[in-house]
This record gives sequence, C-alpha cells and structure tokens, in this order.
Amino acid sequence: MDATACTPNIGPRQRRMRMRAGVVLFAMAGTAAVALVLLGVGRGWRLGLFLPFIAAASAVIQARDHT
Repeated sequence: MDATACTPNIGPRQRRMRMRAGVVLFAMAGTAAVALVLLGVGRGWRLGLFLPFIAAASAVIQARDHT
C-alpha cells in the first residue's frame, strides 16, 4: 500500500493556537484531577475530566500533524 503525505490545511498561526489551547487544557484538566483526588471526590465525578483531556489531546495532535 502506498503511503501518501498529509497536506497541511492550517497555517503556522493556527497550529500555534491549537498547541497552546491543548497545553492549557491539559494543565487545567491535570490541576482539576489533582484537586479532585486530594479532596477525595469519587471516581464518577473525576470521570467528568475525560472530555477535557480528550479535547486537549485532540488539539495537540492536530497541531502536531498540521491538520
């Protein structure tokens, strides 16, 4: 199977914005996760952090892959 190169569809400015958003979201979700663990909040409530972590990962991956 022939591997095709990905054509970037966002410019450098948008990549920086997505990377920054992803890093900030990771930091916020990580801080919230630590706070919830330290406060002894149940696992069900901590599961709510799944979406912010997924959004952060998506932003970082998009910025890294230029998509």
